[in-house]
Amino acid sequence: MDSALSQITERVRAAIADRTPLRLRGGGSKDFHARALAGEILDTRALQGVVSYEPSELVVTARAGTALAELQALLAAQGQCLPFDPPHFSLDSTVGGMVAAGLSGPARASVGAVRDYMLGVELLNGRAELLRFGGQVMKNVAGYDVSRLMAGSWGTLGLITEVSLKVLPMAPAEATLRFECTQAQALQWLNTWGGQPLPLNASCWLEDAGRGTLFLRLRGAKAAVQAACSLLGGERQDDARVAADWDACRDQQLPWFKERLADPALALWRLSLPAHAPVLALPEGARGPLIEWHGALRWVQAPRALGPQLQALAAQAGGTAQMFQPEAAAATATSATALAPALAALQARLQQAFDPAGIFNPGRLLPLA
Repeated sequence: MDSALSQITERVRAAIADRTPLRLRGGGSKDFHARALAGEILDTRALQGVVSYEPSELVVTARAGTALAELQALLAAQGQCLPFDPPHFSLDSTVGGMVAAGLSGPARASVGAVRDYMLGVELLNGRAELLRFGGQVMKNVAGYDVSRLMAGSWGTLGLITEVSLKVLPMAPAEATLRFECTQAQALQWLNTWGGQPLPLNASCWLEDAGRGTLFLRLRGAKAAVQAACSLLGGERQDDARVAADWDACRDQQLPWFKERLADPALALWRLSLPAHAPVLALPEGARGPLIEWHGALRWVQAPRALGPQLQALAAQAGGTAQMFQPEAAAATATSATALAPALAALQARLQQAFDPAGIFNPGRLLPLA
C-alpha cells in the first residue's frame, strides 16, 4: 500500500473510531450540486495516476484522484474515448468523482451511462477495509456487480480508490444537423428516428427568442453518417465550431444555462422522463425546457416553490424531477422525489453493509431515478 493510500486509510479508521462524518472530495467540481455537503473534507487527489492502459484490450485502470481531462487526453492519443461524454464542470474534475456522481453527457441515451463501462473498482469501505470488485476484462462478474453499484453512489458506500473502465474507439465520422422546429415536432422526430437504423448520438432542443431549434449529432461509420445526413436533411454545422457547443452543453455552459444566473431565485431542475413523454405544461414561473437524450432528459429553471408541481408533472409522465442546482442564495439541501418503500429499504441495507458507522458523505445520496 503506497503512502497516499495509507494516510487516507488511517484517516478513515480515525473517523470510524470517533464517529466523525467525512466529506469525500476530489476536485470539488460538483460541489454546486443540490445536496447537503457535510463532514470534514477528505481529499482524494493524492491518489493519482493511470495504473494500466491496454489500448488493444479497450481497458484502462486509473486512480480516483486522476484528472478526468488527463485520462481523456491519454485515450484520445490512441484514438479512443469514454463514449458517455462525462461532464467536467471544471478543470478539476477527477475520475473518482465521475464514477461517484454517475453523471453522463449528451451521448448517454445512445451509448449508455457511466455504470455500463465499469469493469472493476477498488474502494475503502466503512470499516477501513480495502476491497476489490470486478476486474479488467469484459466478462469478469460472478455474483453481485458491486463495481457498477458505485456509479452514482455519491461516495456514500465507500471511498473509491481505483477504477477500471471499458473504453471504445472514436467514431470514424461525425456530423451535427440543425433544424428549426417546435418542441412537439422535435420530440416526434426524435421518437421516429430512434426507431430507425440511424447513427444517432446526441440531441439538444432549446428555444431562443421564441424560436425552437433542434441540434442532432450523428456518429458512426462514414457511409452511415453520410446516408443519415442525406435522409434527415437539416442544416449541417461546421464540425470544428460545433464541437465546443457540445462540450458547453455537456458542462452546462450554454447561454441557456447561464441566463439563470441573472435571476438568483431560480434553481435548475433535472427531469428524467421516458423518451416518448409529450410536451409538459410547465407551471407559470418556470423556464424551458432544454431537452437532451432524445427527449428523456429535460432541464427546467424554476423557483424551489414550484418543485412539487414539477415533481407531479414528471410523475404523471412516468419519470422524476429533482433539483440539480439550487438558487444562487441557497447554501444546501433540496427537494427530492421520495423513494418507493422497497427501494428505500434496499438502499438503507446497502449503506448499512458498506458503511455501518455512517461516516461517508451523510445526506449526499440522491434518490434513485
